[in-house]
Amino acid sequence: MKMRLSLFAVSIITVLMLAACGGNSSQQNQTNTAAVETDSEADMLYKKNCLSCHAADLSGKVGPSLKEIESKLSKEEIMERITLGRGGMPSFKSRLSEQEIEALGSWLADKK
Repeated sequence: MKMRLSLFAVSIITVLMLAACGGNSSQQNQTNTAAVETDSEADMLYKKNCLSCHAADLSGKVGPSLKEIESKLSKEEIMERITLGRGGMPSFKSRLSEQEIEALGSWLADKK
């Protein structure tokens, strides 16, 4: 019992120390928050618009795998493909805003 209590206390102290060390500036926190919001938005956009053809894990279904898309296409090329479509992929120009296409393009280009 004492061992569990000691382990719990050490865990709490470690968490508090790590939290105290995180001294990011508010600007850095805002940047990190914006990145997380953009990732969340892009993830939601992917699930809503791309998942049915490209699968939840990007492995592809009807459409090709997107797992290594960043090694094949630049962010700009990905955005162009989303905007204009190509082959069997439809254009999303009328379904997504420029900001949504940008967020989705960035998100896909960052996938590794």
